[in-house]
Amino acid sequence: MKKTSATFSLLFAGIILLPAGSSIADKTPKRNRKAEDTRSEYLKNRSDTLPAAGNVCKGHIVTKEGAWCWFADPRALHYENESGTINSTYIGYIDVHGNIKATQYNFITGKSNEVLIRSYFQPDDHDTPSFLVLPDERIMIFYSRHTDEACFYYRISTKAGDITSLGAEMKIVTKYNTTYPSPFILSADTKHFYLCWRGIRWHPTIARYTIPDAQDKVSLDWGPYQMIQSTAARPYCKYYSNGIDKIYLAYTTGHPDNEYPNYTWFNYIDINTLQLKDIKGTVLSTIANGPHNINQTTYPDLHPAAVVDSPSDQRDWIWQTSLAMDGMPVIAMVQISRDKTIHNYYFAKWTGTTWRKTFLACGGGHFHQSPGLELCYSGGMTIDDSSPDIVYCSVPVSGTSGKVYEIIKYNVDQNGKVITAEKVTANSHLNNIRPFVVANSDSSPLKLVWMHGNYYDWIVSSAHPEGFSTEICSDFAFPAESINLTNGLISAKDLNSNSGPFSVSLTPCFNEEAYGGVIFKMGNLVYGLDSTTLKPYVTIGDTTYNSTNLLGTSDIWQTENRATGGKWWPPTKVKYFYLAITYGDKVLKVYRDGLIDQVIEVSNLIPEDVVQGEFKGLIKDSRIYNRVLNQGEIKKIIGTESDKCIR
Repeated sequence: MKKTSATFSLLFAGIILLPAGSSIADKTPKRNRKAEDTRSEYLKNRSDTLPAAGNVCKGHIVTKEGAWCWFADPRALHYENESGTINSTYIGYIDVHGNIKATQYNFITGKSNEVLIRSYFQPDDHDTPSFLVLPDERIMIFYSRHTDEACFYYRISTKAGDITSLGAEMKIVTKYNTTYPSPFILSADTKHFYLCWRGIRWHPTIARYTIPDAQDKVSLDWGPYQMIQSTAARPYCKYYSNGIDKIYLAYTTGHPDNEYPNYTWFNYIDINTLQLKDIKGTVLSTIANGPHNINQTTYPDLHPAAVVDSPSDQRDWIWQTSLAMDGMPVIAMVQISRDKTIHNYYFAKWTGTTWRKTFLACGGGHFHQSPGLELCYSGGMTIDDSSPDIVYCSVPVSGTSGKVYEIIKYNVDQNGKVITAEKVTANSHLNNIRPFVVANSDSSPLKLVWMHGNYYDWIVSSAHPEGFSTEICSDFAFPAESINLTNGLISAKDLNSNSGPFSVSLTPCFNEEAYGGVIFKMGNLVYGLDSTTLKPYVTIGDTTYNSTNLLGTSDIWQTENRATGGKWWPPTKVKYFYLAITYGDKVLKVYRDGLIDQVIEVSNLIPEDVVQGEFKGLIKDSRIYNRVLNQGEIKKIIGTESDKCIR
């Protein structure tokens, strides 16, 4: 083993020499202590699998840090092809550190992987990603900031059905506000995808783009166009497609906090004519000619088929729209009292002549822990699109830990009557909220996902630094990966120059004033941090592979005012991070803090002479294996290293 600098630590022996007078406590990361302590205590008392009802709840943890809003869809998607080569579910979310992430479960291999889509993003649950399966079966992932940047970001998998290997981050630039991307491809037009969002004047907006080319680039083909103009400032809209030639939209007059009463409306987009129509097919507008105007005074008499609910004393909000088995539209909606203290869940269905509304349950009031904030935030609802007579609701229920929001499954018959109500979770310690049925899940055993934990605000700020301290849970138990951290563990001198499989795990610790440089070398492989872009890179021979993801967090938002003003605060540099690199079958994978960051196909790797680079820092807790560690093992290593880094 070679020694490259005077600052070389005892690499791969797990030893660090502390400067005189230093202590571990002195070198802990400068994060908001209240937020960090809350999350640490919460996670410490959780296991990877939640116990069954009677103890905590029926459910299984997908990720320990994740959240979403409910207006960008699909936030979770199942896709399996006819040839049987793809059968996977993709679940997207964002965490309080500004990491946009996704979990992929492959039902063919029985393996799950968690991917880092984008680091250092606005830590806001409105920024959760949505998914689209392209005609060539690659997966396209969309995300955007909350209202304050005129662009969408996207990444596309390099392989069909596999998001563990994502292409470069790309942009769709617009002139308008961008929030809540909902993408569609329809069989009547397979050369384009349609993107709906909250855009022009904060109203429902649509544009048509070409299918991404081989370089992942898209071109604007039509739009963007504002579809609706309400008398209120911000209509809230949910979309659904028949997959052929129609995109359905259910929306409110405005935000229920500001509108009293607040109506619910329903239209659809005919992509053959590019017109907006009511449920009976009456043309309301040609979209390119300007927005369709709605108001709560004269409009219901002019277009009664466009009105779902016109309460005299309630504030409506939308949770989902779908199609029943008979092809009739259905809507999950909530009616909120004038004083915002009572939230009632309803299931609305078009009968052919009228909208029939079925009361499901009282959803209590706002579910979260911040009094006086977002009083119209219900626990949440979701429709099973494969069985649209089934609706899941988050309802406050008294249990062993007091009144906690639990997931209840309701079955509504053809006559609009609730025939069964079944507990999905019970006796939980913390709230189960914002359930979502995985789109296109059909008979898949991974059907339902939801948030579980403490929720303080939709954005991280000095007012609520804890933000959305929730897990993502599901009704499906991912098979446990085999974990044996002694199997294949070797010393550096036992690593030879053949191209066999190997794994390297280590923890670089940085001097923040000299943030960059080569972190370590291994034969013809170099792993480093670019001091200008703050993005890691891998160099193999003469080829460099740059990470899309900056090495930093958005924790600075914990110290700033609560706002969506378009500011990119400087990234919070990490004092340390957990790095793992695995190699096998000519595939190199780079894991950052347990998440897949880079996947590189390479055949000329020479695993020998592992040395620390010349960056101004130290490396600790280093291990080498003569096999490929799985992601569960990599996360286990992180979980067992509890002491803090120093520099």
